Amino acid sequence: MTLTSPEFLQKLESLHLLARKVLGGSLQADRRSIKKGSGITFADYAEYNPGDDYRAIDWRVFARFESLLIKLFELEEDATIYLLVDTSPSMQAKLQQARELAAALGYIALNTHDRLATYALADTLKPLLEPTRGKAKLFPFLRALETAPTFGNATDFTSCCRQFQARHRRRGVVIVISDFLFPGGFDDGLSFLQWHNHDVFCLQTLAPSDLKWDFVGDCDLTCIESNEYRRLTITPEDARRFEAAVAEWNDDLVRSCKKRGIGLASTLNDLPSDVVVRDILRRGGLVAS
Repeated sequence: MTLTSPEFLQKLESLHLLARKVLGGSLQADRRSIKKGSGITFADYAEYNPGDDYRAIDWRVFARFESLLIKLFELEEDATIYLLVDTSPSMQAKLQQARELAAALGYIALNTHDRLATYALADTLKPLLEPTRGKAKLFPFLRALETAPTFGNATDFTSCCRQFQARHRRRGVVIVISDFLFPGGFDDGLSFLQWHNHDVFCLQTLAPSDLKWDFVGDCDLTCIESNEYRRLTITPEDARRFEAAVAEWNDDLVRSCKKRGIGLASTLNDLPSDVVVRDILRRGGLVAS
């Protein structure tokens, strides 16, 4: 099933309708901010300071208390959604699900007129869709995802985050879709994104073979990313150590996200992407659990 097939588009529209019902159409349940001046809903007062808009002064309060206060209002801000999709060689078995997850989230963003930018990440960052908005950009977005090939060697997440920030000073919602099996780890990259005031959400997709080693004996192994070759003899104890190491790595990701207040959802690549996104939306959208 392609990303532009009628069947898949119908699934995307169903997810968009669910987002409208559950979250008012956005990917985050609440994007309001308090700003000075005119707005939609009154929120609070603040002391007047030189340079503030004098039109926001509440003269009734001044007449009663002889204190200059200005009104603060809650304004609805449109978000900028940044999709960082891991297309490194280690994602080959998981890339279709990653594409579909990105397609669903991007579809919701474009239909609610949020700004959307999409990048492929591996050992470097490659643009798939420059910042844009509106339903007219839906098919270019889906085609860019569909044709994005795997590339690069060992994924350098931290370097990709730095390249991303060099391109985008505007804060937004950064959604990283990956297996998060980065040789250099994920902590520095996540910390870097948060330091620049982005709201970060991690969407981890794994294959069952990432979690369990089911072969013992002599074998020839070649790293799918670095092409490093080794001839090894795998014992049952080695297999158990592999599985324990992967479990600990994923537990570290959970702890890292929890410590930073970053939302995280993990899934296996045999689970339909629309089921994954429905669960995210019903949990409140792209927020920390």
